[in-house]
Amino acid sequence: MEHWDDWVCDRDLKLEEVEKFLEDKDNIGRKMKKKYLVFTTSGSTGNPLISVYDKTANNIMGGISACRSYARKEDLMAFMKRGKKSIGVFADEGFYLGNSSIRSRLRSMPWKKKQLAVSSALYPIEKILEQLNQFQPDMLGGYPSNLELLIEEAKEGRLRISPVIIMTGGEYLSDDLRKKLAETFHCYVQTSYSCTEGGSVACECRKQHFHINDDWLIVEAVDKEGNPVDDGVQSEKIYLTNLYNYTQPYIRYEITDRVIMHHEPCGCGKKSPWIELEGRTDDVTTFMAEGKEIKIAPLSFYAVLKEVHDLRRFQLLVYSGNRLELRIEEKAGKNKKKVFESAKECLEKFLTSHNITDVAIRLSDSLPAQNPNSGKFKHIINMQRESVDK
Repeated sequence: MEHWDDWVCDRDLKLEEVEKFLEDKDNIGRKMKKKYLVFTTSGSTGNPLISVYDKTANNIMGGISACRSYARKEDLMAFMKRGKKSIGVFADEGFYLGNSSIRSRLRSMPWKKKQLAVSSALYPIEKILEQLNQFQPDMLGGYPSNLELLIEEAKEGRLRISPVIIMTGGEYLSDDLRKKLAETFHCYVQTSYSCTEGGSVACECRKQHFHINDDWLIVEAVDKEGNPVDDGVQSEKIYLTNLYNYTQPYIRYEITDRVIMHHEPCGCGKKSPWIELEGRTDDVTTFMAEGKEIKIAPLSFYAVLKEVHDLRRFQLLVYSGNRLELRIEEKAGKNKKKVFESAKECLEKFLTSHNITDVAIRLSDSLPAQNPNSGKFKHIINMQRESVDK
């Protein structure tokens, strides 16, 4: 990010101008300079990336998604036959890949509003249920940690939808959650491996293997020092090369995801290499309000704090007893206590929208820190889970 202006290949693009564009949420899904969609990453390494996609990159990314996203043809046919109504439960107030892509399609094709929609992962569960029940999707998408919250709602009869397929993304989908979603909604459940830097990096097949879109991307599994690891051996990270983004070229771009690479034949018949992914480490957090448990997905907290623009870096620790500890690193020239108060106000407002009012939020004496073992950075650390594990 320090060399962003030197990195992009359009000399008319300047980071300062792009950042100003990002300040207006009404620009989500709009093309900057009528040419570029602008995305931001979740900042899993602690420093969010700003990425621009030109027309060619957007078309290729959309083409991969349209042609290869369904693991089984019968699910695609069922979706088409039912009516092609799809809704995603995402963080809808940011310039994230999934949300911005959907918003962009709706802006260019407003007549699709009856077929394509987004429900905010930040909404109280009651509002999400209301939207889903009203929309009646044929395809339900979203982050696994958010879709997990819908299982109990469906079992209790408060969620009344019957999708023909569920597609998750943005987080790891465990076998246990995949099974629970399938049993609850009586449909096939699948996922994909995507990132802002490469779009759909790998698509899942019938065997639940992630096949790399190797005609458009190069994925290298490497160790901590960047040396190639053998097939069947878990890597410490990957190097990603995007072959279709000419405006902002990614060449051996480091992503701290652990994968296991495979080149042996897959039972599905596809010839492309495939990978196994490391499991999700974030957990849904639990709060108490008037004797009732209220669960909130970690990504919801991230989306709230991401909008506090004076935060350069943050890390939220969630403890039992409705206690939160916020580690922050403010932007240069900003007052740390004032930045904390702004962040605290946003968190309290968000929690109040979920009827959680009895909460204690304190400023940590520590700075945001990476995991000393894995080297990974987690924005939300569920200390409730840490306590159970101990």
